[in-house]
Amino acid sequence: MRNQEVAAAQAYVRLLEATRAVLADPADAPLYMPLLASPIEEADEALRRAGLSGNEDRLFALVRALRPSLSGSGR
Repeated sequence: MRNQEVAAAQAYVRLLEATRAVLADPADAPLYMPLLASPIEEADEALRRAGLSGNEDRLFALVRALRPSLSGSGR
């Protein structure tokens, strides 16, 4: 795993966690949605630098390698 790929997977995980936090309380979600702009931008840039834009299979394999709990099998 290259450093840029690790950075992209980590940025995606941060975006996922931020999104979950924003959506945890649907009543407050509209208030906090603008806070996702920065994690979205970070993830987009990291994916582009790593050459993973449009390569979801590779991205998700990297995410599973970093955070097996996000694979869905633990839910």
